[in-house]
Amino acid sequence: MGKKVKKEVEPPPKDVFDPLLIESKTAATVVLMLSSPEEEVLAKACDALYKFASKGDENKMTLLGLGAVEHLYKLISHENPIVRRNAIMVFGIMASNHDVKKLLRELDVTNSLISQLALEEDVVIHEFATLCLAHMAVEYTTKVQIFEQGGLEPLIRLLSSPDPDVKKNSAECIYLLVQDFQSRAAVRALNVIPPLLELLKSEYPVIQLLALKTLEVISKDRETRIILGENKGLDCLLKILEINEFSDLHVEALAVLGNCLEDVCTLQLIQQTGGLKKLLSLVGVSTVPDIQKNAAKAITKAAYDSENRKILNEEEVEKCLINLLETDNDGVKIAAAQAISAMCENLASKRAFRLQGIPQLVQLLSSDNEEVKEAAVTALANLTAASPSNASAVAEAEGIEPLVNTLNAQRDGAIANAATVLTNLATQEPFRINIQSCGIMSVLVKPLRSTSSRVQSKAAFAVAAFGCDADARTELRNAGGLGPLVELLYSKDEEVRRNACWAVMVCASDELTAVELCRLRALDILEEINLSTGRKNNFSEAALEKLLDNNLSQKYSQMGYLSSSNIITDGFYDYGQIKPGVKFLSLEELSMQELTDRRAVIFINAKPQEDLAVEEKAQDSSYEQTILSPSISRKGSREKASSMVSPMEEKQELSGQRCSLSKSGTREKGLRKGKGKKEEEKSKEVTQIASKVQDEIHLENLHWLPPPDFILLDYINDVSKTILPLTTTREQVVALAQFVADKMGGPIERDKLHDFSWELHISEIQFELKCNVVPIGKVKKGTFYHRALLFKVIADRIGIGCSLVRGEYNRAWNEVKLVDDSPQGVAGLLLPPQEYIVDLMFEPGFLIKQGSAEADQYKHI
Repeated sequence: MGKKVKKEVEPPPKDVFDPLLIESKTAATVVLMLSSPEEEVLAKACDALYKFASKGDENKMTLLGLGAVEHLYKLISHENPIVRRNAIMVFGIMASNHDVKKLLRELDVTNSLISQLALEEDVVIHEFATLCLAHMAVEYTTKVQIFEQGGLEPLIRLLSSPDPDVKKNSAECIYLLVQDFQSRAAVRALNVIPPLLELLKSEYPVIQLLALKTLEVISKDRETRIILGENKGLDCLLKILEINEFSDLHVEALAVLGNCLEDVCTLQLIQQTGGLKKLLSLVGVSTVPDIQKNAAKAITKAAYDSENRKILNEEEVEKCLINLLETDNDGVKIAAAQAISAMCENLASKRAFRLQGIPQLVQLLSSDNEEVKEAAVTALANLTAASPSNASAVAEAEGIEPLVNTLNAQRDGAIANAATVLTNLATQEPFRINIQSCGIMSVLVKPLRSTSSRVQSKAAFAVAAFGCDADARTELRNAGGLGPLVELLYSKDEEVRRNACWAVMVCASDELTAVELCRLRALDILEEINLSTGRKNNFSEAALEKLLDNNLSQKYSQMGYLSSSNIITDGFYDYGQIKPGVKFLSLEELSMQELTDRRAVIFINAKPQEDLAVEEKAQDSSYEQTILSPSISRKGSREKASSMVSPMEEKQELSGQRCSLSKSGTREKGLRKGKGKKEEEKSKEVTQIASKVQDEIHLENLHWLPPPDFILLDYINDVSKTILPLTTTREQVVALAQFVADKMGGPIERDKLHDFSWELHISEIQFELKCNVVPIGKVKKGTFYHRALLFKVIADRIGIGCSLVRGEYNRAWNEVKLVDDSPQGVAGLLLPPQEYIVDLMFEPGFLIKQGSAEADQYKHI
């Protein structure tokens, strides 16, 4: 140990040796002395060990290894007060070591230490017992032990000890204990507030600091704040803030005050006494970042209550927060932005931040600090919510581009709130167009793939906001954003799923996007969602309907119904009723299949010849441009090249050759003649390059298109000339029904329906075309579903509103709404329209009132 330890033994009886002087220079010897029956030896051994342990952590580990802790544990309850005091002193100094603390917990020394906190005990025992408890209270298990063994009451009592060390150790131990909510409630019941407030008057800053830290923790509970107010604790806190000499305590004092400001009554009291104005003034003149930051945090806590926001607004807290945004400290900027987020729930505050606050927040979006960026964009999200004026202020502050850039931020909160702000701006068309010009849809693809449900939700919501524009939908589609969007339909998060459904509904507004969404299984997923009562929502049902409305072929196959607003256009095909879970094939895929005995697929494509000529010309022009510009990418060639064969070739196909629904690419025309001497003189190298490009286009860039149905085109032209000029809708319906029936085999007698061999006729067409896909114009003997489809197609072209309904056993019919003539004697009376089924089979043109027995017979018999 480096120092001699001399021990004197009391005079022994006459039959023993005289007193001996014991000296030791080794710690091991002194530890052995802890087993001595002599009290003086024990006391001096403990004193020597205290001095040895005080020299460093290495010495503490040495004593631990020698078993000193176990011996000392027996001595802290010794009858001799000096032995007991010295042993506890060693415990107090050694408990700072982690391994020693671990052993002390195993020995369960807390109960023995607490018993030494009685008032009658020596002040030194109080000092080191509380020191040991403070060291041990860092661990959660020890906190529980101290609480359960009743250690709080003596510790609170010792806060009034005359010894500053005892006060300091007791305050530190209490501070550690109140981190647990059970202890917070207990100290409140034990009236800890008065002694803690008294410690604020201490001449020792460390004691004042511990008192404030403890008050900050326990004042999180409303009941404690009430007691603090009753004991004039707010006055004490404000006095500390007013004294410059206590500047080292201002941060903690503000933290306590921040908790107190959460209560309306407390804030009103501070306002009435002028304390709130002093507080804001202090923040305004302070240059200490921690003070500014804690003040902003105090305002944030207070602003969570609507009444508090009114009070803070009356004191013009907005000016204070705007000034804090101008500081050079990032922590202060973050706290100020967070306070603005809370305050802008108040409409008056929202307006107050418009002119100066919003421009400064926009500037912070370019910060290198990701937390600053997140806090700023969060404030902007709250400021622009339901506030077109503030949204305009963001745009005027040139905030659109930084906001779009923030979608690539590193923090999920920044990304989610940037999407929110942009969505808020999108409610105004000029801003929406401006944002779209920044490529918002392409940038949103990454957030859609985020693992954060909040980011996913806000990104999907933004897609819904911007997807109302056709160009934006195209951009999202080209950027590969539809795939991630469809994946969000699987989300277990209700908000993500709802917003994804909403976005799908909006994006399905055009046919190309709707078809792509269907290819990505959006329809299947939406059907699954709508079958679940727990997962479906209003948007999932609307999204499904919207997708089908822009993919009528699949809608008719799945739902068996097209309304009058579902206009059949070229490219539509009747695939038949599709069973659940069966993949819906495209017309191109169906045309590639081998001839089978399955039901024929009837398709519609009445493209006028002049349109074909235009497309062919555009095709040739695009083709030549590609040949002459080898640098054009294959993808670009694919997008530009059209794939239509000539009308003459189509007619030959339809007249009995191979099914025209085969792959047809750009015709090999080579470079056109007559381009002039300049082109003829092009170098051989360019010609070779052009030839290679030509081959690539033919081999890789074939684009399939269905051939036109010229017979159907003739039908539409004839109807437009003969039926469209008729004066009433009723006359048009009757005439069209007769026209359709005439083209599909004429009227059929009910009792001879089974003799109408339409199946054989359709099979012959399939065999003729060597294809399962049949243009409707080729059908000359059609049954219910052929006639109903043809009626709907032509009716849509000439403006007659009608629906198409699929029944069972090859039945289908059209429903129209017509206004009946006014009954006799009621001239001029406008009656509501009546719904009729149009007979196309038995008495073509006869109108059957919906709901009648005749209607049921037409549908089912």
